[in-house]
Amino acid sequence: MNAVPVKLGVNIDHVATLRQARGTRYPDPVAAAQACVAAGAHSITVHLREDRRHIQDADVFALKAALDVPLNLEMGCVPEIVEIALQVCPQEVCLVPERREELTTEGGLDVAGRSTQVCATVDRLLAAGISVSLFVEPDPLQLEHCAQSGADFVELHTGHFCNAEGAAAAPLLQQLVDGAEQAHAAGLRVNAGHGIHLGNVARILQIPHLDTLNIGHSIVSRAVLVGMETAVTEMLTALAAGPGTDP
Repeated sequence: MNAVPVKLGVNIDHVATLRQARGTRYPDPVAAAQACVAAGAHSITVHLREDRRHIQDADVFALKAALDVPLNLEMGCVPEIVEIALQVCPQEVCLVPERREELTTEGGLDVAGRSTQVCATVDRLLAAGISVSLFVEPDPLQLEHCAQSGADFVELHTGHFCNAEGAAAAPLLQQLVDGAEQAHAAGLRVNAGHGIHLGNVARILQIPHLDTLNIGHSIVSRAVLVGMETAVTEMLTALAAGPGTDP
């Protein structure tokens, strides 16, 4: 299990989703990020998508300038976005799959099938002093290629487990446990994210070797009702409580 408390990275994409719905200047992602940090968040995540459906280029630059905690930039392995990342120089980049028609990131990056492209991107980012994470399924082949890529981290896709019901959840959680063990043994650090909320985070914390959980939609949704700082504090309290079963 995890020897130290797991860190919390808050994804604020959907603060920008609300702004873009009306084309207003509010709510401000920088202000939201600062509220998360004030509550104790360890890092801030944003996804600069090709279609710019929520986070905009200017948001990424503004966040990098304003934050005293690491900025984690999620992005597709796309030349245009890679060039922006190299200009911004966030502390971490997480390479993710991306399809324009999807509502959110669905599934993990095919590192094995896109090895040449992924490795070239990893090399460029590392040369700029940016830590690199690969968002993948807990699949042995994918994890083997992640270890060969030179990346620092994997971020295990927890969405299938988080969406599962009843008896279907247990084998999916075991796949995540096994994937974390394989990644750790290969020298990779382990993050996880997608679909995590207060009702399932105790079981997510059964995954060993976790460094950071990156959580967005559930925290922003909760913040609509209780405020951002309270929503972040609630999740930090759940992380401090450690692994267990669902409430």
